[in-house]
Amino acid sequence: MPEQIPSPADLSISPAKESARRQIRFNAFDMNCVGHQSPGLWRHPEDRSADYTDIRYWADLAKTCEKGLFDGIFLADVLGTYDVYGGSNEATLRQGTQVPVNDPLLLVSAMALVTEHLGFGVTAGTAYEHPYPFARRLSTLDHLTNGRVGWNVVTGYLPSAARNLGAEDQLEHDERYDHADEYLEVIYKLLEGSWEDGAVVRDKQAGVFTDPAKVHDINHEGKYFKVPGIHISEPSPQRTPVIFQAGASPRGIAFAAGNAEAVFVGAPTKAKLKAIVAKIRDAAEGAGRDRHSIRIYTLMTVITAATPEEAAAKHEDYQQYTSHEGALALMSGWMGVDLSTYNLDEPLGNVKSNAIQSSAANFQKPKDDGEPWTVRDIADSVGIGGLGPRMVGSGAEIAEEMIRWVEETDVDGFNLAYAITPGTFEDIVEFVVPELQKRGAYRTEYAPGTLRNKLFDRGDRLPPEHRGASFRLQPAVN
Repeated sequence: MPEQIPSPADLSISPAKESARRQIRFNAFDMNCVGHQSPGLWRHPEDRSADYTDIRYWADLAKTCEKGLFDGIFLADVLGTYDVYGGSNEATLRQGTQVPVNDPLLLVSAMALVTEHLGFGVTAGTAYEHPYPFARRLSTLDHLTNGRVGWNVVTGYLPSAARNLGAEDQLEHDERYDHADEYLEVIYKLLEGSWEDGAVVRDKQAGVFTDPAKVHDINHEGKYFKVPGIHISEPSPQRTPVIFQAGASPRGIAFAAGNAEAVFVGAPTKAKLKAIVAKIRDAAEGAGRDRHSIRIYTLMTVITAATPEEAAAKHEDYQQYTSHEGALALMSGWMGVDLSTYNLDEPLGNVKSNAIQSSAANFQKPKDDGEPWTVRDIADSVGIGGLGPRMVGSGAEIAEEMIRWVEETDVDGFNLAYAITPGTFEDIVEFVVPELQKRGAYRTEYAPGTLRNKLFDRGDRLPPEHRGASFRLQPAVN
């Protein structure tokens, strides 16, 4: 349901307040599929999400996001279908609900070629690919983008994906994170602890490309993985790409505290978001890191235009194309609960989730008016943009409301879902970005260097207090 945006009587900002404002950050949230998180909107005459198989769509989107000075494009992914709703995948196939879906990593090279600064957060699950070949894919993309890649670490939540890879079901929720902890350890050892700085000498005179004495086996032997050898790729600009993570359960937050540099969350209200952000920052501090060493982005769908009336009309138009069936199929998969077994006007109640626990938790708590969430409410809320709230208004109104969200919740920015693509992103670049810049709340140019340096201004490599840095090779003492 759309966020109620107060119409400010005076949008002028004092110079002192403007100069002190925190810079809001944007990611475009997309997926190599039809519709992503707005089931049914692929039918809208202006939506191009069905062009997801055309590389020109992705190149154009990347250029739009770079024009808007976005941090990056954040690409979601799944390796199974949403088949919890109704006990089959018929609804998801019928509605184009994240199926068909293609590999997100293969899009990055083309988008990097037409941009200079834009980052790319790509989703890949720790449950479905061995870390050794995956480490090579990360290094390859980091080389080809000149250090503009981030990896969104997910542990998986769809039983259909686990079955297609030979398991009866996915691991229990918390054990998935235990498995992911070791997966990350292998990745860190390969990317940080195998090749010394200066191992690649390219000495044409001596005929030596790499000094073998500076390349080391990692000799990893753990509960889930055994990897004895060297990383097969030379070090890339960041070595380890920026680590993104999206879990907001207690175990997910503990995982983020040790590993994440950027966290993607979703919350329906500012109050709920403030509580989630505080937990993540407290956990980072408890892990010996600065509490603001993690960039936190919250899911948001923005529908905007030149005037409030035009934005409201656009929102009303989009609502005609939403699919309740598609929305409930998505939500059933996220929660691990078959919502087809509920009456539409029935409250969700207390359910136990082995999927995305934070998804269930958000709708088990009362709405802001104190009323429980019904299944119909969930379908209406999720129908455009997924789990996050919606902002509908002029560029000036959206800018003011975003500033309030950041000031009141301590979030860093927004993962922007779309109603239609690329129209939603084009509207944000045209109407919202200039208004934020007027208020001193959005950058006017990119910082130099890699994605990590753009996000933190601390260089290209993992900072010393990060878990991954502990696997870094130490220089020899003479």
